[in-house]
Amino acid sequence: MPSPYRCTMYGVFAVLIWSAVLHLVRIVTEDFGAIGGAALVYTFAAMFLAAFLGIPQITKYPKKYVLLGGTLFVAYEICLSLSLGFSNSREQSTQVLIVNYLWPAFTVVGAIISRQSKANLLMLMPGCILAFSGVCLVISGDFITLFNGVASNIHSNPIAFLMAFSGAIIWAVYCNLTKAISNGQNAITLFFIFTALTLWSKWYLLNVGFVHNFSFASTFVLLLAGGGMALGYGLWNKAIISGNMIVLAAISYFTPVFSGIFAAIILNVELTSGFWIGVITVTLGSLLCWQSTRMHKCQSDSLHNASEDECTSHG
Repeated sequence: MPSPYRCTMYGVFAVLIWSAVLHLVRIVTEDFGAIGGAALVYTFAAMFLAAFLGIPQITKYPKKYVLLGGTLFVAYEICLSLSLGFSNSREQSTQVLIVNYLWPAFTVVGAIISRQSKANLLMLMPGCILAFSGVCLVISGDFITLFNGVASNIHSNPIAFLMAFSGAIIWAVYCNLTKAISNGQNAITLFFIFTALTLWSKWYLLNVGFVHNFSFASTFVLLLAGGGMALGYGLWNKAIISGNMIVLAAISYFTPVFSGIFAAIILNVELTSGFWIGVITVTLGSLLCWQSTRMHKCQSDSLHNASEDECTSHG
């Protein structure tokens, strides 16, 4: 069995891969269209996952997990990919991606509502406010035009921002629900197949075709996007089985920062100082939300004579 250190590094690489690969998805949608491009990416990702994790056996998964979990997963992935594809520009695709990164805060709130977790409200509330404020700053671009800028940007393309926001909520529900209904099973390959089939069905029914013909460059980026997405999920699966979850959880909350860096490199977009301040604010808000649940756990443990060192080592 791989060492915990190696598995933790797998998780770090997975976060870095995810931060970059979604910008490649944007390029694929430019080449093949929002729906056709997304369908191609998830098809190749499903093929890579099947090769990496094996062919899924649907009968071994709990029915509720396949039906409910699969529906939520497909809905999220479609919202995420199409929000990138329907963005008016590469700059806007970077903005809607940050909106999607509200999911960590929503996940914590969802866990509290469903009573799976308790939190320190003195940290949770500021965390949620920071996360939402950061997203608004990312969309507006600066402090001066904060409210008018948000309204103007969302009004220019409400579908993309609505799908990104809905995706964040759906993924938070999926994360909280999966633990309860999956019975320890991982149907990620099956869910990717479901997503690809759903997108192809939509592509066929709408008869949208492809924007451009296949070329070496477009096919290469498509393979990178599909393979990168599959590799990210495959590495993350290994990481959460044997890795250090404290480190993995912490590094995942810095995804918006990594995503912004890769956006500047891959999409060649110029990001404003307001964008970066917003990204850091989203990250800090998400970290506060996460920390609020862990602080509450340590406070509860201390009531049961848990040592101070133990709380520190798990915090």
